[in-house]
Amino acid sequence: MIKTILVVEDEPAISRVLKAYLERSGYHVEQAFDGNEAIFKFDQVRPHLVLLDVMLPGRSGWDILQDIRKKGSCPVIMLTALDDINHKLNGFREGADDYIAKPFINDEVIARVGAILRRPSQVMEEHTFKVFGSLHIDFRAHQVRLYGATVDLNPRDLALVLFLAQNPNQTFTREQLLDQVWGLDYDGSDRAVDLAVKRVRHSLRNWRLDEGEIKTLRGLGYQFSVNKPN
Repeated sequence: MIKTILVVEDEPAISRVLKAYLERSGYHVEQAFDGNEAIFKFDQVRPHLVLLDVMLPGRSGWDILQDIRKKGSCPVIMLTALDDINHKLNGFREGADDYIAKPFINDEVIARVGAILRRPSQVMEEHTFKVFGSLHIDFRAHQVRLYGATVDLNPRDLALVLFLAQNPNQTFTREQLLDQVWGLDYDGSDRAVDLAVKRVRHSLRNWRLDEGEIKTLRGLGYQFSVNKPN
């Protein structure tokens, strides 16, 4: 199946180049040039991934990202000239899956798009469903349910939960989690792992401690600690 990428970029020259490279790599590309058009196109085409510029006329990329997150877990890569770690961390807090600063290398964008779109296949395993007390994880459907209700997670946080749940009671360093969940091509700060774990813990805050938790092992890393994995 050909996957659709929505490019939201107000500079026509950059948008044309991205469209050409993505189509050359086998993707179908839709374009939007401002914030309002971005949401219209998103609802219309339901893309597999969004390349989203931060500085847009009308509405900022951060506003668009928040709207997309309200609608679902479609992966979003932020594109911006604001090459600053605080902007990157803000993007991850808001639910962005990746962050690329301009000027960028087109081949790098293609590689990052491919890595994110391949990510769900990396969390598949022989056992497609696991129960940890009141927490139910369906690996095939990529769904986490707590007390019967679906837990709303952005794609990267979901990938983190799925990976840890596949390996209960095993400890992973930040570097290992970056490689397994963020991908080998990720070159950002390992602080992104801490932020993702913080968001996941908040989402699972009602999970009973006698059933399990995501533990921090000081100096070692993180562990999906459960009493009776099954």
